[in-house]
Amino acid sequence: MIAPRIVPAATDSQIADWLFDRLSTALAASAGPIAITVPGGSTPFPILAELAQRPLDWGRIAVWPGDDRIVPEDHPASNVGRIRALLEPVGARVVALTEHGVPPHFAVAWLGMGGDGHIASLFQNTDPQADDPLTLRRLTPDPLPPEAPFDRLSLTIPALLNSDQVIFVIRGADKVALFEAAVRGEHDLPVARLLKAARQPVTCFA
Repeated sequence: MIAPRIVPAATDSQIADWLFDRLSTALAASAGPIAITVPGGSTPFPILAELAQRPLDWGRIAVWPGDDRIVPEDHPASNVGRIRALLEPVGARVVALTEHGVPPHFAVAWLGMGGDGHIASLFQNTDPQADDPLTLRRLTPDPLPPEAPFDRLSLTIPALLNSDQVIFVIRGADKVALFEAAVRGEHDLPVARLLKAARQPVTCFA
């Protein structure tokens, strides 16, 4: 594990600037398309709205949700539906997760983290492994979050780590403390398993 860089008190605009810089660098280094995976939940969308205003070659960027609830895209719980509404108008190619999808290499793997240490939809009960032979799984969180009681599709740890950079955006002192404990190897929650296996730069905006 490379020790993550933790950036405190980062604003949505500062995080969007960081993403713009990394995606611009990846686009300049490749003649073809690049990809990013982004999380669901409430935290990413104001940042994505800021990023959508940046002058990127969006037509060359594929955007994958790191996980999604198995609901129609017009359902309020759909991550991909919200991502489409925000980024397709600027030209991005938004990719819905399917059980037989094949995730690409990501220029940036952007993750959130739950208060229980889960990442994407890799909850503790799903026992995610750094050497998972699959890159995408259908999973049932236990307990099911009452605000989103649906089965999920989720990228696995190997799929998320098939990336040049990993970024976390974590809000709240309790979550930051849990992340820092993962960095120190003090627990074996899903976030700790991913960090232990990471060999690329990891940045956490807290």
